[in-house]
Amino acid sequence: MSAPPTTTQPNPLLERAIGLLNRPLLELILEAATVHRANHDPARIQCAHLFSIKTGACPEDCGYCSQSAHHSSGLEREALTDLDSVRDEAKKARESGADRLCLGAAWRGVKDGPDFDRVLEMVRAVKHEGLEACATLGMLDLSQAERLRDAGLDYYNHNLDTGRSHYQNIVTTRTYDERLDTLQVARDAGLSLCCGGILGMGETREQRAEFLAQLAALDPTPESVPINSLVPVEGTPLENQDPLPWDEVVRMVATARIMMPKSTVRLSAGRESMTEEAQSMCFLAGANSVFLGEKLLTTKGRGRSNDADLFQRLGMNPVQEG
Repeated sequence: MSAPPTTTQPNPLLERAIGLLNRPLLELILEAATVHRANHDPARIQCAHLFSIKTGACPEDCGYCSQSAHHSSGLEREALTDLDSVRDEAKKARESGADRLCLGAAWRGVKDGPDFDRVLEMVRAVKHEGLEACATLGMLDLSQAERLRDAGLDYYNHNLDTGRSHYQNIVTTRTYDERLDTLQVARDAGLSLCCGGILGMGETREQRAEFLAQLAALDPTPESVPINSLVPVEGTPLENQDPLPWDEVVRMVATARIMMPKSTVRLSAGRESMTEEAQSMCFLAGANSVFLGEKLLTTKGRGRSNDADLFQRLGMNPVQEG
């Protein structure tokens, strides 16, 4: 007797994401713009600044990342930076118009000890400058997340990267469920979540829908959703990956806005390679946050003057919090 056929339970969020991504682009943008205006001030854009506090020699094998010890990107390993450097970076970020400083360390996970104690001091220094504080440090346990919260951390960044079915093609040293577990730990500690992914890593549109459906399934959805486009780096497995067409990025921003109406959607890495017209369509479709500065962690960003000119022409205002 043959085994009964296996059945897959329908996933309404996935079906919705696929349906939205497949809609005619201008219809999709119109709906997203309507949702955006019902939940946010369309003239306001939140600005963040990203600073690497520990660069290179990461034990993870993420195929997109220049900081992985598994790849030959030529990136020099650097020790954890000093507290004064973070204070200086926080002042520069505030003066440039950013209201949030994001601290990134190339760690697989947090380890208790002097380095983590110094990171807690960095968080306090960022708060002392009147900025929101965000950190991406890899996996962590509840006590570590609570210590970060008590130091003043507002957001914890931990990206899902891509859809579950494509994930194993990009990362093998950490499972998808470990990423979800880390998000839950941060949430349990009372931290806001910054969680997004990277487009253009060889995934299909359906796998991009899968990624958005997983984000939308988080309860509550992440307060901040960075939408990155792959910046190919020589020496990494994805160095020869073709760029994703601009309209696919706009579709992802618009669908994220519709499915997560209250979240801040950040147009993040890869923005420097987009035309201003494509960026403007993303802002119309609901992107309401960017990274400022000419450098993100290890890749190029947009210059401050270029952003200021674009925002002025669009009638958008980088407004600092509180």
